[in-house]
Amino acid sequence: MNIRMITAAGLLLALAGCSTTGTALPTIASNPVQDRWEGQSAGRFFASYGPPISDRDEGGNRVYTWRGGYKTVTVGGKKGAKKSKLYLSCKADIVTNQSYVIRSIHILGDQPGTNGSSYCAELLAPPEKAS
Repeated sequence: MNIRMITAAGLLLALAGCSTTGTALPTIASNPVQDRWEGQSAGRFFASYGPPISDRDEGGNRVYTWRGGYKTVTVGGKKGAKKSKLYLSCKADIVTNQSYVIRSIHILGDQPGTNGSSYCAELLAPPEKAS
């Protein structure tokens, strides 16, 4: 039993010696779609991008599963390479409260977009154009 206590104490001392280097921890990447639509009317979202494919009640909220933004793009390789087609779409769960206001958007299906790593972000939260 004394050996266990000594081993545990030694382990605790070794762990106590570990510390961070003072550099900031990486932040979780923001969700531009969430940032754009949280607090907005789900009616506005569906009027802009089409109706949901299903819905369900979940813990006092309504969850709408939406899929849309269907787009076919042709991409070409380097000179002489064959061009190929990409079929883009986006799928998301949109959580609303009882007042039909969006509380959160969870992206379920995404692909690289034409201008970045997320087609859903390009479609649902495009950068605002400068005037």
